[in-house]
Amino acid sequence: MQLRKATAAAAMLAVTAGVALPLASPAGAQTVRPPAGVWQVDGYGEVFTIDAGRLQEYEVTGLSCVKGIGAKRAGGQGGTARYADGKGFVFTVRSTDRPGRAALHIDGSPGDRALRRIDALPADCLKSAPTGPVAAFDVFWQTFEENYPFFAAKGVDWHAVRERFRPRVDARTTDAELLAVFKEMVSPLNDAHVSLSAGATGSIKMTRPGTVMPGPDLDEKVVAHIEKRDLKGGKLRQFANGRVSYAELPGRQGYLRVTGFGGYGTSREFAADSAILDEAMDAILASSGTAGLRGLIIDVRVHGGGSDQLGLQLAGRFTDRPYFAYAKRNRNDPADPTRFTRPQPQYVQPADGPRYTGPIAVLTGGSTVSAGESFTQAMMERPGRTVRIGEHTQGVFSDVMVRKLPCVSKLKASCDWKLRLPNEEFLNRDGATFDGSGIPPHLREPVFTDEEFAKNRDSAFDRAVALLGRRGGR
Repeated sequence: MQLRKATAAAAMLAVTAGVALPLASPAGAQTVRPPAGVWQVDGYGEVFTIDAGRLQEYEVTGLSCVKGIGAKRAGGQGGTARYADGKGFVFTVRSTDRPGRAALHIDGSPGDRALRRIDALPADCLKSAPTGPVAAFDVFWQTFEENYPFFAAKGVDWHAVRERFRPRVDARTTDAELLAVFKEMVSPLNDAHVSLSAGATGSIKMTRPGTVMPGPDLDEKVVAHIEKRDLKGGKLRQFANGRVSYAELPGRQGYLRVTGFGGYGTSREFAADSAILDEAMDAILASSGTAGLRGLIIDVRVHGGGSDQLGLQLAGRFTDRPYFAYAKRNRNDPADPTRFTRPQPQYVQPADGPRYTGPIAVLTGGSTVSAGESFTQAMMERPGRTVRIGEHTQGVFSDVMVRKLPCVSKLKASCDWKLRLPNEEFLNRDGATFDGSGIPPHLREPVFTDEEFAKNRDSAFDRAVALLGRRGGR
């Protein structure tokens, strides 16, 4: 399944797919029904079987098929049907007017995905999957081969990697040995959206060199530093399970800190988080008196990702007219890494609630990850005065594909190895991406370095306060 981004706050998804199936009624009118049958997703390595009561996902490569998430019918009407798995995943299949084709949308992830009808499940889905270290290696390598978009940009010859490492794997390879091989294979990617969880055997995680991934320890340290130093002992007002916070600063400035787009309440569904974010921003912008603010600091320097759609929703609080945010596309040919789907432009729409359209300083750093970065990218196109201060963001934007590997050994835990990798690009207006390097700041300042903490500094914050204090950031 395509999970949203890199954070545990984002274990919520909805997939929409569909096709028009016009059926003649007795009166001669056309009746549109939700799609049924077997559907191949353009890219993403997924096949869905859909009927009136159930939707089932299959994770496929050229040599494997693994049964994925299943969901039961949960509503819909006309050419639309909704399915839910009871754990936060909500699938909506929607009709189109093209026979044999469909549109697939992920609730919480902007943009559509294309489906096309196929006659039957791939043959590999109808038989038992191979197991063992060699099978796991082959599926691991093949999954990257068919989906990963950035080998050329990162200077990695993936075929050479296979030639080097596959001879080291045979039927006697232990779980620990195979995990070590996988780590060597992907380490040169330095991609924070590439990971592997291997139960008690261990895991693979990485970041861009010189950066730190967000986590509770870093967040706790940063909050203490901000409240003591930047707020002079004041406290942040907490919203959305602590992932959104706010404080009013001297000089009629506001300080908005956002650490994730998701995990705002007890429900794991996108709709619940969306409502909570709206409630939080209504309270923040109404109480701060948006008309009286001379400037707003938005701090995403420690941001673990989540739903891109929530990022667009938040950006809608800072504009009075729609504007282009970015365009999404994904790899679409297992044999050709240069082929992608047609880019789909995404837009920021002005929010219905209170909005602030004055000068803004966005604080970023290497711990600004994933949906925190797509939010930053959306703010780059914002009409009005917007400046980025700090350091480059992490450089990972895509939704994260989650793939289950074949059982490595007879140990039960070896049957629950989960691989995560990206397969999308987020394009700016010029068709370029910030993957790898991250989004650069306008004004460079150190962000939460050991020296900053030791000398009680917050250089990026101070630069923002000073800049916004000069006649509204001009």
